[in-house]
Amino acid sequence: MQKSFLTVALLTAMSVSSANAATVLGFKAGADYWHADAAGNLPADGGSLQSFEYDSSAHTSLWFAVEHPVPLLPNLLIRENRMQEHGAKSDADFSFGGIGFTGDVNSIMDLSNTDFVLYYELLDNDIVSLDVGGAYKKMHGSFRVGNGNGLSHQKDFDGAVIMGYASAVVGMPGLGLYGFADLMAGVNESQVYDYSVGLGWEFDGMALDTRVRAGYREFNFDVRSFDGITTDSHFKGYFAGVELLF
Repeated sequence: MQKSFLTVALLTAMSVSSANAATVLGFKAGADYWHADAAGNLPADGGSLQSFEYDSSAHTSLWFAVEHPVPLLPNLLIRENRMQEHGAKSDADFSFGGIGFTGDVNSIMDLSNTDFVLYYELLDNDIVSLDVGGAYKKMHGSFRVGNGNGLSHQKDFDGAVIMGYASAVVGMPGLGLYGFADLMAGVNESQVYDYSVGLGWEFDGMALDTRVRAGYREFNFDVRSFDGITTDSHFKGYFAGVELLF
């Protein structure tokens, strides 16, 4: 069902891209500061999932997009997401990477990833902007476990998730205020999703426009045997950032 929906959405986007393509070549660049709570578990030997108490701290996202007036050719967005959190577990008794861990154990959960998004503009005016397309979320994460005795082991994973993509902006002409929502939903991994909603303010400039934005974001990573990893983990919390349009 998800694959069929994505196919229909992309064909629809391509059919109207000629009428709604950008009139000139444009670029966007931005950064978000994201204070997120992390929760999750790591895949211990034997298939058991070990839960840890993770901290809340700052994470970052950086992105760059290119929009052009060429019909049928999709626009490009690349976004780097840094998501790493430290956790701890008391009274542990499990094996990870062939090493037995007992007592007080620490963990580092890294779900960092890079988004490669191809999208079409269905609408682009002062009131409503709507983009749809597809995304390739390339993971470059790891789970690391260690203890106070110097024992440690790290398991890396670098698979990718194919995702559907949609982004909407609703503005108030003359005021600069706008609301936005962005969504990526997994196709080959149905329990992986990444969404954000929020409000922003746009300031017009001579050479470039500036957007200041804030909102809520959640990244859910619930996978089974994904590049040798099974986990149900997520990052969620509030963010603030800035975007430049030129």
